[in-house]
Amino acid sequence: MKQAPDKDRCEILAEYMIEHGLTVRAVAYAFSISKSTVHKDLTEKLEEINPDLYDRVRVILDKNKSERHLRGGEATRVKYLKKRVRGTP
Repeated sequence: MKQAPDKDRCEILAEYMIEHGLTVRAVAYAFSISKSTVHKDLTEKLEEINPDLYDRVRVILDKNKSERHLRGGEATRVKYLKKRVRGTP
């Protein structure tokens, strides 16, 4: 993905997250950078650079945080379903 010269990385990451409704992990994967870099850019740097964009990202981050136990539970359920299908203990 080509970066516009007038935008900071944190703004590009934020716009991508908002546009696609992604998690920090998914944004990190899409840009081939670490989750901690994405999280730091979105929670610390973005607030100083673009407070309006930060507020929009914060809504998504809070939503993702409130749903993470559901995603984790679903991942565990799928894991054990796959084991059952394969017949492994």
